[in-house]
Amino acid sequence: MRWLVQTLALCLLAPLTVQAQAQAPTAAAQPAAGLQARIDALPAMLNGTGDYDGYFADTFKAAVPRAQWNALLAQIRAQHGAAVKVEGVTATTPYSAEVKLGFEKSVATIALNADPAPPHRIAGMLIRSIEPRGDTVVRIADDFRKLPGKAAFGVYALGAAAPTSVAELGGTDALPIGSAFKLWILAEAARQTAAGTRRWDDVVPLGERSLPSGVMQRWPAGAPVTLHTLATQMISISDNTATDTLLNLLGRDRVDAMVAAAGVANPAATLPVLGTMEAFRLKSPANAALAAGWTQATPDQRRHILRDNAARLAATRVEPGMFGDKPVAQQIEWFASPADMARTMDWLRRNGGEQALAILAVNPGTASAALFDYIGFKGGSEAGVIFGAFLVRTRAGNWYAVTGGWTRRDAQVDNAAFLALMTRLLATVASR
Repeated sequence: MRWLVQTLALCLLAPLTVQAQAQAPTAAAQPAAGLQARIDALPAMLNGTGDYDGYFADTFKAAVPRAQWNALLAQIRAQHGAAVKVEGVTATTPYSAEVKLGFEKSVATIALNADPAPPHRIAGMLIRSIEPRGDTVVRIADDFRKLPGKAAFGVYALGAAAPTSVAELGGTDALPIGSAFKLWILAEAARQTAAGTRRWDDVVPLGERSLPSGVMQRWPAGAPVTLHTLATQMISISDNTATDTLLNLLGRDRVDAMVAAAGVANPAATLPVLGTMEAFRLKSPANAALAAGWTQATPDQRRHILRDNAARLAATRVEPGMFGDKPVAQQIEWFASPADMARTMDWLRRNGGEQALAILAVNPGTASAALFDYIGFKGGSEAGVIFGAFLVRTRAGNWYAVTGGWTRRDAQVDNAAFLALMTRLLATVASR
C-alpha cells in the first residue's frame, strides 16, 4: 500500500529538475552563442541521438545518470512522439532561456541553464509543461473514458458563489481519494487557528509512528514539533505520522464535522475519518472480518468497531510490504467526488488563511506551476487508486479547482497516464 508523496507529477518528467544557480535577468537578453548551440542541439538530445556526455555538466549528470536519462527519453517518446524542432526561445539571461520545443503530438516549455564557462554545458533543465497540440476538454474527457475501471474529473470556476462547473465527467461520482483526505485535516487546523483554539506555532509531541510515505516515522519518539510543521509535512510530502498526530490533536469528531463543512455531499460514506495507521491495520489480512462489513456499517457503527476493537487493532502488526502491488480492501478508504474536493479547495481558498494556502503551495504537484500565479495541490494514491486536487489562480486573477481521480479493483492504475491527463486539464484553464 502506498500513499502519495510527490508522485502526483511534480512534473511529468520529474528528474529533469537540476538547475544552475539563478542568474539575474537582463533587459532584452539574447542567448549567448554557447547557449544557442545547446538550444539548437536540444531536439537531438530529446530524440536520444545527442551527445549526453558533451551536452550536460557534471552536476546534471550526477543527478540524472545516463540510464535514468534514457528511461526518461523513452517515456517522452511514448507519450509525445519525436522532438521535431525548436519553435521559440525567450532568453532571461545570456545563459538561461525558456524554449518552446515542438514534438509530434505536443509542445513543451523547457527552461535551460548553461554554464557561462566554456564549453557551456547544460547545468539545469526543467520541463515546465507539455501541452498536446489542439487539445480540448472534449478530447481529454474521451481519454478519461478509455481508462479501465472508473475515472472522473471536474474543472470548476471559483468566485463569490458556489463553484461553477466548467467541465465534468462523473463530477459527482464518489471515488476513493487516498491521501487527498488530508485536505480536511488541513481545513480543520486552519479553522481552529482562525478561532484562536490553536496557533500555528503551538509545539506538540509527535504521536505514534505510521508507515511511509513521509519521514517523521524516523524522528525521535515524542519529538516536539509545531502545528505548522505537522501540516506542512502532511500536505507537501504526505507524511502519515504527521497526519495521525494532527488528527488526534485536532480531534476526530471535529475533523469529521469538517468533512461536511468543507462541502462533501455524502460525508457518511467516509466517516469516521480514519488515521493512516488505523487504515493500514484495518486493511491487514488479520482484520479481514472487521473490514468486511465496513461499507454497510453506518458512521456510528464504524466508530463502535474502532472502539470495541481498539486493543486488537493496536496489536496488529503492519509492514509496508504486506500489501503488495494489488488493490487491498478498497472499502477501507476516504471517499469523495471531484465536485466534493473542488468545494473543499474552495473552502480553503475562502477560509484557510495565508498559512494554509502557503502550505498547499509547497508542492505544486505539476510541471505546469509556472503557468499560474498560484497553485496549491494535494493528491493521493495507493494500489488501484489515484486522485489529484489542484487550486489555481490564473495570471488573469481567476480562481479554479481542477480535481479528478481514477480507481480500479483488479490492478494498479497507470500513474503517469493519469498525471498527463490532469496536466492537460490544468492547461485548459491557464489562459482564462
